[in-house]
Amino acid sequence: MAASEHAQAYLSAAAELAQRIDAERIDSMARGIAAVRERGGRLFVVGVGGGAGHASHAVNDFRKLCGIESYTPTDNASELTARTNDDGWETSFSAWLEVSRLSERDALLVFSVGGGSREHNVSTNLVGAMEAAHGIGASIFGVVGAPGGTLAELADVAILIEPPAELRTPLVESFQAVVWHALVSHPELALQQGHWESLAARGRS
Repeated sequence: MAASEHAQAYLSAAAELAQRIDAERIDSMARGIAAVRERGGRLFVVGVGGGAGHASHAVNDFRKLCGIESYTPTDNASELTARTNDDGWETSFSAWLEVSRLSERDALLVFSVGGGSREHNVSTNLVGAMEAAHGIGASIFGVVGAPGGTLAELADVAILIEPPAELRTPLVESFQAVVWHALVSHPELALQQGHWESLAARGRS
């Protein structure tokens, strides 16, 4: 069966994007997150929508494979929805970070398609989290699909994904997962292999 035009266009765009990602920026982000671990800091991972799902998965990988104390506010639905209901969406992440005693030793890893913008009233809870991190000198890392948002502006290292406009959200969110998996398997960060990789290293399949 021949591939549909959509499937072929999607895969072609993904292949092109993979070649255009700056590998040196992934290396730089890996070194930056490793430095957080070395100074006894924590990694807070935030995203909304698909980024929230990525955050939960990434927290698992950074903890299990990299030995970094990592958390995301979206893993606690009760607290997140209580804060949103009582105090508003905009402060739902920044207030959580305040209770978590975010400090200059810590880092924020942000997954966002647009990067957040107060001017356009987009992802303002992400913006608040980034402003809080920036204000106390915590490191900020991110994977984003737009050059002009708050994430691109405030991040120590941001990896920009620039897909065709008609495939922006699915491809940016797809490559958020590609990037964090590159990080948690990176020799600067990984303390152990994933299960199947460790079996392969022992000669099993």
